[in-house]
Amino acid sequence: MGSKNLYHRRLVAESSSKACWICYKPTSTVLITPDSDDWFHICAGHLKDRKFAIPKDEEDLAEKKRKEELDKEIEVVKKEFEEKMRKKLARRKQKEYEKDEKKEDKKEEKKDDEKDEKEKEDKLKELEKKKEPEKPAVEGPRVFELHKNFYQMRVQKKRDTEMAKKNRERLRNTGGFPSVPSGDL
Repeated sequence: MGSKNLYHRRLVAESSSKACWICYKPTSTVLITPDSDDWFHICAGHLKDRKFAIPKDEEDLAEKKRKEELDKEIEVVKKEFEEKMRKKLARRKQKEYEKDEKKEDKKEEKKDDEKDEKEKEDKLKELEKKKEPEKPAVEGPRVFELHKNFYQMRVQKKRDTEMAKKNRERLRNTGGFPSVPSGDL
């Protein structure tokens, strides 16, 4: 068994549910090492118990979710601005048909455009600032480190399994009995 005490949470089909390692209730949640040499079924409730396992990717997941939400907000701001500009251009075209524009109107429209552009930039900057790391709690970590006592139990179980396997092979190869003595009496 690898020396890394890291287990990844996986889900199996409900039909493949097996007894939880701790409470023996059927569960489809599995913890497995990255190299797949140790795995066991565990209830999702036990994973929330910090005395059983410590989530290692909790902050990463929270940060990823937060960034996705901010990216959506930024996209909404951009779309609102584009829609606003499209409507403004349509109004200007309408004005052009109704009367000839004066230079003052054009200057005013430019200032209005610059104001809108600045407003958009300010909103985007504000949202970008929110992207700075925060550490809110998020459900669903996928990587765990077992508490040292539970990890030692897993290591011991792995050793016991390997010893039993070696003993079975030894019995199979020698027939399980000592050889007949070949010397004289």
